[in-house]
Amino acid sequence: MLTHPTHEKLRTLKLYGMAKSFEEQSSGHDYDDLSFEERMGLLIDREMTEQENRRLTSRLKRAKLRQSASVEDIDYGQKRGLDKNLMKSLARCTWIKEHLNILLTGPCGVGKSYVACALGHKAYLEGHKVLYFRATRLFEDLALAKGDGRYARLMNTIAKTDLVIIDDWGLSVLNNQERTDLLEIPEFFCEFDLKPVA
Repeated sequence: MLTHPTHEKLRTLKLYGMAKSFEEQSSGHDYDDLSFEERMGLLIDREMTEQENRRLTSRLKRAKLRQSASVEDIDYGQKRGLDKNLMKSLARCTWIKEHLNILLTGPCGVGKSYVACALGHKAYLEGHKVLYFRATRLFEDLALAKGDGRYARLMNTIAKTDLVIIDDWGLSVLNNQERTDLLEIPEFFCEFDLKPVA
C-alpha cells in the first residue's frame, strides 16, 4: 500500500491529526492486531483532539491575555483578602453564563492583573470567548476605530465576547468620550477588594 500519497492527501485536506496518527500506524507494528474499525477510531480521535487543541490555541491568541496565568497557580499564602472558596466558585465560570461581572480593586502589586488573566484563561478553557484590554489601549483603539470607520465592528466584536477584561483602568481620570465609550460596553459590577501583600 502506498502510504505517502495517503499521508499527503490527509495533510492537503488539513486533517493533520489523522495524518500524524496514520503515519504512526504505518510505521509501527503495535497496531497490527487492531481491526479496521479500531484503527479508524484512533485516526478520528486524534483528529478531534488536534482540532480542539487548535481551536483553544486560536481562542487564547485572540484573547491577548497580558500574562500566562491559571487559577490553579494562584498563591493564597499571601495576606491580600483573596478567598480560595470564592476563587473556586469563580473558576466554574457560572458568573459568565449568568452575565455577571467582576471588578477587582486594590493597590498596585497585589495581583489584580494576574487574577483577571487567570480567570480569563479558565474561561477560555471552558469554551468562552475572551478579550483582554489595558484601559488606555482600549480607549485608543476605540478612538482610532471611530476615525477610520471600524467603530461599529469593534464594538460588535466586544459585544459578542463572553468575557471582556479591562485592566488598569482608573489610573487616570476618564474624559467625556472615554466615559461614554465605557458605558457603551454594558457592565454590571460585583466588587472584590484585594488587600496589599503584608
